[in-house]
Amino acid sequence: MHKGKVNITLDRDLIEYVKTYAEEQRTTISEIFTQFVLNLKRTKDKEPTEVILTDPDFKESLLDMISRIRNGKVKWFRYDEVF
Repeated sequence: MHKGKVNITLDRDLIEYVKTYAEEQRTTISEIFTQFVLNLKRTKDKEPTEVILTDPDFKESLLDMISRIRNGKVKWFRYDEVF
């Protein structure tokens, strides 16, 4: 997919916040804005995925798993160990 560049203006405190947030989440500022806009688009298009992600229990479970993966607290299994 061809990418383009967008310039935005934010308050300095928001700029510092998003920089810190991106670093803590091990992602980029660009990815944060991409996910934000995609979320807006999904909500507008009423995509089925949005319904799943809005379920509080699913969202909490997903965020917990992401955190555990990032912290290295997940024990990985081989395919043959699972099935």
